[in-house]
Amino acid sequence: MRNRFKVMVVDLSREKSTVEYFDTRNTWLGGSGLSAGLFSHYALMDEDPFHPDQPLILAIGPLTGYFPLMSKTVLGFMSPYNGQYAESHAGGRSALALKFAGYDALVLKGRARKLICVGLGSKEVHVQDVHFLKGMDIFKTGKKMRTMKPRNPGHRSILRIGPAGENLVRYSCINVDTYRHFGRMGGGTVMGIKNIKGIILSGDSHMDLDPELRKEYTKVYDEIYTQVVQSGTMRKYHDLGTPENLIPLNELHALPWRNLQSTHDPGVEAISGETFARDLLLRQVACAGCPVGCIHIGLLRERFGKEHEYLYRQVSYDYEPIFGVGSMLGVASGPGVLTLLEDVEKLGLDAISAGVALAWATEALEKGLITKDQTLAPLEFGNVQAYQEGLRHIAEQPNKFYQTLAMGTMVAAEKFGGEDFACVLGQEMAGYATGENYYVSQALGLRHSHLDTGAYSFDQEKDSKDTGEAISFMQDQEDYRVLMCSMVGCLFARKVYPKNNLLKALNSVGYSFNEHELDAVVKNIKAHRWALKFRTGFKPEEVKIPSRYLEVQTWKGKADPDYMNRLKKEYAQVLREMAENWQKEMEAEK
Repeated sequence: MRNRFKVMVVDLSREKSTVEYFDTRNTWLGGSGLSAGLFSHYALMDEDPFHPDQPLILAIGPLTGYFPLMSKTVLGFMSPYNGQYAESHAGGRSALALKFAGYDALVLKGRARKLICVGLGSKEVHVQDVHFLKGMDIFKTGKKMRTMKPRNPGHRSILRIGPAGENLVRYSCINVDTYRHFGRMGGGTVMGIKNIKGIILSGDSHMDLDPELRKEYTKVYDEIYTQVVQSGTMRKYHDLGTPENLIPLNELHALPWRNLQSTHDPGVEAISGETFARDLLLRQVACAGCPVGCIHIGLLRERFGKEHEYLYRQVSYDYEPIFGVGSMLGVASGPGVLTLLEDVEKLGLDAISAGVALAWATEALEKGLITKDQTLAPLEFGNVQAYQEGLRHIAEQPNKFYQTLAMGTMVAAEKFGGEDFACVLGQEMAGYATGENYYVSQALGLRHSHLDTGAYSFDQEKDSKDTGEAISFMQDQEDYRVLMCSMVGCLFARKVYPKNNLLKALNSVGYSFNEHELDAVVKNIKAHRWALKFRTGFKPEEVKIPSRYLEVQTWKGKADPDYMNRLKKEYAQVLREMAENWQKEMEAEK
């Protein structure tokens, strides 16, 4: 096992690429840890996200290519959404393509003079002028990119942005292999800043494993693979997928409807996982290296002629996108949700942020804070056609209102009014109105993601107002998730990969950690990531939790403002102390 990370660094401004060997694997592991380490090395901490030399980092993990469900890639960058260090994670083929190209990470810095596509294989780097793709949507761009170098379709991953990324919408995403995304915090915007329309990763090489390790590796692999395919642990994700959550969360009064004006609606059945599976599901597909197949592809049929003539399109769906452009917008129609998701895909927008932004705009229009002259479309809850227009306007920004909304929902609310009902927790909320612990966790989470700590489950399982217990839960969960995201594993596989399985898997491919040593590495990565977030401007005391979260009813009733404020204050202090202590230790070592 090579002890240092092999990293391809492409400087677009200088039109130069170099292979660099970075630090040690035992320090950063990979994925989240490696991304943070590379960001510390390459980022300009005192410059804003629009500086061309800010890095865009793709990083994979030590188990990529060796074990099932180790199929994610971490994207690290300074977010144009909030100016802070950010991560986004995506599946598809990108992780295995980068692994089989022979690299642990790709770092892109600088800004190309023209719109370009970057191609990376094991023996070559291509930077191609693609000015002809300017303004082209995600699907058309993908079709064109499949004809470009490097050509290796069986082991190739294609990443691209749409008009939203080119136009620097702060929550534009990066489409990965059509059905997966680096969705949150504006990774697509960073590609737009750098004048990168697409990236092609070609896995045209092979992987090596020390012959002395093969017997133990095979044994561990068989144990884990058997658990994946035979234990039933992953069955939910293949069958209905995450949309299985819609009805239970709705019954729990925890599913946001119509800009979180409600947490329950009888119309949920029309957009439930069961309805999608029965009426709209075409097929399930999987990320490379995964036997589960959790990616659900819906069939959208649109009649265009009198004699029953139809257009057919394939659109992926999951719980979060259905919430974002479904319940949050009051759209209680499966085909309506797929119609909006297809437009989100074409434009290259993050489905959650775009949906929440339009939900706020709809309520603001209802309340007279903005006008139809500003929205250009008759936004109203449940109106699919109006929301199609709204999505297009966000991407194209035809007036000052949409220029502002493209910067984020809270930015627009601060300018036009309606901060109290802007459903933003650090970034536009995910679909869990479960209570105070979740609200604080997403608001102060490193990625402002429901996946940072999974605190929505604490809300559901506990009826505690003990801030110490809640913070302990969030910290323990974050420890595990930092480990899993440094591997880089799919978080759906948490039951397959408890820490002891991850430890066995690591050691079977050449590492030599005991549990104490691995815990120490994870603690260091976690603290370092937080130090980066604070170093790039994070001020938890200034993060707002709008009053809408105190007004809405869940199965527990209304949120307790005293408990939520105490939790927010104490959690912020824990995070700040962690970051400051890490910084002091680093300075002492120097």
